[in-house]
Amino acid sequence: MTSNLDTQRLNTSALIKQYKLLAILRLKQQSDVAPLIDCLVNAGINALEITSNTPGFEQEITKARAAHKNALIGAGTIINTTLAQQAINAGAQFIVTPNTNKSVVELAHQHGLPVLMGALTPTDVANAIEYNADIIKVFPAGSMGVGYFKALTGPFSEAQLMPVGGVNLDNLSQWFEAGACGAAVSGDFCKVLNTEQERSVLTKLVKKYISELPK
Repeated sequence: MTSNLDTQRLNTSALIKQYKLLAILRLKQQSDVAPLIDCLVNAGINALEITSNTPGFEQEITKARAAHKNALIGAGTIINTTLAQQAINAGAQFIVTPNTNKSVVELAHQHGLPVLMGALTPTDVANAIEYNADIIKVFPAGSMGVGYFKALTGPFSEAQLMPVGGVNLDNLSQWFEAGACGAAVSGDFCKVLNTEQERSVLTKLVKKYISELPK
Protein backbone atom coordinates (compact mmCIF):
# COMPACT_ATOMS: atom_id res chain seq x y z
CA MET A 1 0.00 0.00 0.00
CA THR A 2 1.33 3.41 -1.00
CA SER A 3 1.21 6.06 1.74
CA ASN A 4 0.44 9.72 1.18
CA LEU A 5 4.10 10.54 1.77
CA ASP A 6 5.15 8.01 -0.87
CA THR A 7 2.64 9.49 -3.30
CA GLN A 8 3.94 12.99 -2.63
CA ARG A 9 7.53 11.85 -3.18
CA LEU A 10 6.73 9.98 -6.38
CA ASN A 11 4.70 12.88 -7.76
CA THR A 12 7.51 15.36 -7.11
CA SER A 13 10.06 13.03 -8.68
CA ALA A 14 7.82 12.60 -11.73
CA LEU A 15 7.53 16.39 -12.09
CA ILE A 16 11.31 16.84 -11.98
CA LYS A 17 11.64 14.31 -14.80
CA GLN A 18 8.78 15.94 -16.69
CA TYR A 19 10.43 19.37 -16.46
CA LYS A 20 13.76 17.81 -17.60
CA LEU A 21 15.80 20.88 -16.57
CA LEU A 22 16.99 21.65 -13.06
CA ALA A 23 18.72 24.91 -12.15
CA ILE A 24 21.42 24.79 -9.47
CA LEU A 25 21.90 27.99 -7.46
CA ARG A 26 25.19 28.36 -5.64
CA LEU A 27 25.83 32.00 -4.77
CA LYS A 28 28.19 33.90 -2.49
CA GLN A 29 25.71 36.58 -1.39
CA GLN A 30 22.30 35.75 0.04
CA SER A 31 20.82 38.94 -1.41
CA ASP A 32 21.49 37.65 -4.94
CA VAL A 33 19.36 34.52 -4.55
CA ALA A 34 15.79 35.83 -4.78
CA PRO A 35 16.35 38.05 -7.87
CA LEU A 36 17.96 35.11 -9.67
CA ILE A 37 15.10 32.75 -8.79
CA ASP A 38 12.57 35.34 -9.96
CA CYS A 39 14.32 35.62 -13.31
CA LEU A 40 14.75 31.86 -13.81
CA VAL A 41 11.15 31.04 -12.93
CA ASN A 42 9.78 33.84 -15.10
CA ALA A 43 11.94 32.53 -17.96
CA GLY A 44 10.42 29.07 -17.65
CA ILE A 45 12.47 27.09 -15.12
CA ASN A 46 10.18 25.00 -12.91
CA ALA A 47 12.68 23.14 -10.70
CA LEU A 48 15.49 24.81 -8.77
CA GLU A 49 17.86 23.78 -6.02
CA ILE A 50 19.54 26.16 -3.59
CA THR A 51 22.79 24.70 -2.33
CA SER A 52 23.52 24.45 1.38
CA ASN A 53 26.75 26.44 0.96
CA THR A 54 24.80 29.45 -0.28
CA PRO A 55 24.53 31.89 2.66
CA GLY A 56 21.06 31.78 4.22
CA PHE A 57 19.99 28.81 2.09
CA GLU A 58 17.23 27.84 4.53
CA GLN A 59 15.68 31.31 4.51
CA GLU A 60 15.91 31.48 0.73
CA ILE A 61 14.17 28.13 0.32
CA THR A 62 11.33 29.32 2.56
CA LYS A 63 11.06 32.63 0.68
CA ALA A 64 11.14 30.95 -2.71
CA ARG A 65 8.41 28.50 -1.71
CA ALA A 66 6.20 31.43 -0.73
CA ALA A 67 6.99 33.53 -3.81
CA HIS A 68 6.83 30.76 -6.44
CA LYS A 69 4.09 28.33 -5.49
CA ASN A 70 4.09 26.60 -8.88
CA ALA A 71 7.84 25.91 -8.92
CA LEU A 72 9.66 23.08 -7.19
CA ILE A 73 12.27 24.39 -4.75
CA GLY A 74 14.85 21.93 -3.48
CA ALA A 75 18.02 21.92 -1.42
CA GLY A 76 21.39 20.94 -2.87
CA THR A 77 24.80 19.95 -1.51
CA ILE A 78 23.07 18.02 1.26
CA ILE A 79 25.97 15.85 2.37
CA ASN A 80 24.54 14.61 5.69
CA THR A 81 21.35 14.25 7.73
CA THR A 82 21.98 17.46 9.69
CA LEU A 83 21.77 19.52 6.50
CA ALA A 84 18.90 17.38 5.26
CA GLN A 85 16.87 18.14 8.38
CA GLN A 86 17.60 21.86 8.02
CA ALA A 87 16.41 21.72 4.41
CA ILE A 88 13.26 19.80 5.37
CA ASN A 89 12.49 22.33 8.12
CA ALA A 90 12.92 25.15 5.61
CA GLY A 91 10.33 23.60 3.30
CA ALA A 92 12.51 22.03 0.60
CA GLN A 93 10.49 19.88 -1.80
CA PHE A 94 13.38 17.66 -2.82
CA ILE A 95 16.92 16.88 -1.68
CA VAL A 96 20.06 16.78 -3.84
CA THR A 97 23.33 15.27 -2.65
CA PRO A 98 26.82 15.18 -4.19
CA ASN A 99 27.53 11.88 -2.40
CA THR A 100 25.88 8.51 -1.83
CA ASN A 101 24.36 8.50 1.67
CA LYS A 102 21.72 6.02 2.81
CA SER A 103 20.76 8.01 5.92
CA VAL A 104 19.84 11.08 3.86
CA VAL A 105 17.49 9.00 1.69
CA GLU A 106 15.81 7.47 4.71
CA LEU A 107 15.25 10.84 6.39
CA ALA A 108 13.98 12.53 3.22
CA HIS A 109 11.59 9.68 2.44
CA GLN A 110 10.18 9.86 5.97
CA HIS A 111 9.06 13.37 5.04
CA GLY A 112 7.83 12.55 1.55
CA LEU A 113 10.76 14.16 -0.28
CA PRO A 114 12.54 12.56 -3.25
CA VAL A 115 16.33 12.41 -3.31
CA LEU A 116 18.58 13.11 -6.29
CA MET A 117 21.58 11.20 -5.03
CA GLY A 118 25.13 11.86 -6.16
CA ALA A 119 27.02 8.92 -7.68
CA LEU A 120 29.93 8.51 -10.06
CA THR A 121 31.23 4.96 -10.20
CA PRO A 122 29.20 1.83 -10.99
CA THR A 123 29.49 0.93 -7.30
CA ASP A 124 28.07 4.34 -6.32
CA VAL A 125 25.17 3.90 -8.75
CA ALA A 126 24.45 0.38 -7.47
CA ASN A 127 24.49 1.67 -3.88
CA ALA A 128 22.18 4.57 -4.73
CA ILE A 129 19.73 2.12 -6.30
CA GLU A 130 19.93 -0.12 -3.23
CA TYR A 131 19.32 2.90 -0.99
CA ASN A 132 16.15 3.67 -3.02
CA ALA A 133 17.31 7.02 -4.37
CA ASP A 134 14.61 8.47 -6.62
CA ILE A 135 16.97 9.91 -9.25
CA ILE A 136 20.69 9.22 -9.50
CA LYS A 137 22.74 12.35 -10.07
CA VAL A 138 25.86 11.38 -11.99
CA PHE A 139 28.43 13.87 -10.71
CA PRO A 140 30.75 15.24 -11.92
CA ALA A 141 29.40 14.10 -15.27
CA GLY A 142 31.26 16.60 -17.42
CA SER A 143 34.65 15.45 -16.18
CA MET A 144 33.85 11.90 -17.28
CA GLY A 145 32.03 12.75 -20.52
CA VAL A 146 28.88 11.66 -22.33
CA GLY A 147 30.46 8.35 -23.34
CA TYR A 148 31.01 7.37 -19.71
CA PHE A 149 27.45 8.39 -18.83
CA LYS A 150 26.05 6.29 -21.67
CA ALA A 151 28.17 3.32 -20.55
CA LEU A 152 26.48 3.49 -17.12
CA THR A 153 23.06 3.10 -18.76
CA GLY A 154 24.09 -0.37 -19.97
CA PRO A 155 24.14 -2.24 -16.65
CA PHE A 156 21.80 0.28 -15.03
CA SER A 157 19.20 0.50 -17.79
CA GLU A 158 16.29 0.88 -15.34
CA ALA A 159 17.94 3.62 -13.29
CA GLN A 160 16.90 7.26 -13.59
CA LEU A 161 20.22 8.97 -14.33
CA MET A 162 20.72 12.74 -14.44
CA PRO A 163 24.06 14.36 -15.39
CA VAL A 164 25.28 17.20 -13.22
CA GLY A 165 28.45 19.19 -13.86
CA GLY A 166 29.59 20.16 -17.32
CA VAL A 167 26.11 20.34 -18.86
CA ASN A 168 25.85 23.20 -21.36
CA LEU A 169 24.01 24.21 -24.52
CA ASP A 170 26.59 22.54 -26.74
CA ASN A 171 26.11 19.11 -25.20
CA LEU A 172 22.60 19.24 -23.70
CA SER A 173 21.00 17.10 -26.41
CA GLN A 174 23.84 14.56 -26.20
CA TRP A 175 23.07 13.78 -22.56
CA PHE A 176 19.44 13.05 -23.39
CA GLU A 177 20.43 10.94 -26.36
CA ALA A 178 22.68 8.99 -23.98
CA GLY A 179 19.69 8.18 -21.77
CA ALA A 180 19.42 11.02 -19.25
CA CYS A 181 16.06 11.47 -17.51
CA GLY A 182 16.88 15.16 -17.05
CA ALA A 183 19.84 17.52 -16.75
CA ALA A 184 21.02 20.01 -14.15
CA VAL A 185 22.69 23.29 -15.04
CA SER A 186 24.70 25.51 -12.75
CA GLY A 187 27.29 27.72 -14.44
CA ASP A 188 25.14 29.23 -17.18
CA PHE A 189 22.21 29.89 -14.84
CA CYS A 190 24.02 30.90 -11.66
CA LYS A 191 24.40 34.62 -12.30
CA VAL A 192 24.40 37.75 -10.18
CA LEU A 193 21.78 40.01 -11.73
CA ASN A 194 22.18 43.73 -11.23
CA THR A 195 20.74 45.23 -14.40
CA GLU A 196 17.77 44.74 -16.68
CA GLN A 197 20.15 43.82 -19.47
CA GLU A 198 21.64 41.00 -17.38
CA ARG A 199 18.14 39.71 -16.66
CA SER A 200 17.29 39.88 -20.36
CA VAL A 201 20.43 37.98 -21.37
CA LEU A 202 19.75 35.23 -18.84
CA THR A 203 16.09 34.99 -19.84
CA LYS A 204 17.06 34.47 -23.48
CA LEU A 205 19.65 31.86 -22.49
CA VAL A 206 17.11 29.93 -20.40
CA LYS A 207 14.63 29.92 -23.28
CA LYS A 208 17.36 28.62 -25.56
CA TYR A 209 18.01 25.74 -23.16
CA ILE A 210 14.30 24.96 -22.97
CA SER A 211 14.04 24.92 -26.77
CA GLU A 212 16.83 22.29 -26.88
CA LEU A 213 15.05 19.87 -24.52
CA PRO A 214 13.58 16.68 -26.03
CA LYS A 215 9.88 17.02 -26.69
